[in-house]
Amino acid sequence: MDTTDEWIRQRSGIVERRYVDPGVTTSDLALAATQNALAKASWQATDLDYIVVASQSPEHFFPGVASFLHRKLGLDTTPAMDVRCQCTGFIYALQMGHLLVAGGQYDRVLVAGAEVHSNGIDFSPRGRDTGVLFGDGAGVVLLEPSDDDERGILSIHLHAQGEFAEKLWMDAPGLAHKPIIDAAMLAEGRQFPKMDGRFVFKNAVTRMPEAIAEALAFN
Repeated sequence: MDTTDEWIRQRSGIVERRYVDPGVTTSDLALAATQNALAKASWQATDLDYIVVASQSPEHFFPGVASFLHRKLGLDTTPAMDVRCQCTGFIYALQMGHLLVAGGQYDRVLVAGAEVHSNGIDFSPRGRDTGVLFGDGAGVVLLEPSDDDERGILSIHLHAQGEFAEKLWMDAPGLAHKPIIDAAMLAEGRQFPKMDGRFVFKNAVTRMPEAIAEALAFN
């Protein structure tokens, strides 16, 4: 790409990115992270009451990553759902898991964030804004009720600005199009993520401190 290691580090802080081996899917990464988390908690997969997976890189259009993770865990009818909120997905999923436990209906909830971006990144100069940022990985937390007020989730504060949806998006494939993708779209690279990097950066460095201050003030 038309970039340098110095440029990437200076603007993003990123030193390296990891990519999956061929054939490894998003749910494979989620499974490995889940198995690690279950082992540390001394839980079995059958102890889980609910699964929430945040991902913007599902291995298929549908069903979601949670369905494939569910199958790989050998579960029967445990509820499983995906959250599609892109970069903020894990925080949205964490809030969902927190509410499920706090509501008293579920005792043990798995919340995962898993991505395999490398299969869908434009590694040409055209994709520089996103190609240097996105990698592959997964993380899992396990939630359960606690009587200890000094531990756990104190609060979660979420916001959205749909007016800027196209500032970081992937146009196709999508059901706004008929067909959902065609040769012309592929040639134009519309199947790759697109980002207005300058706008996203300026918005992020404004909004993140606001969200941090909001959380601190609330607590």
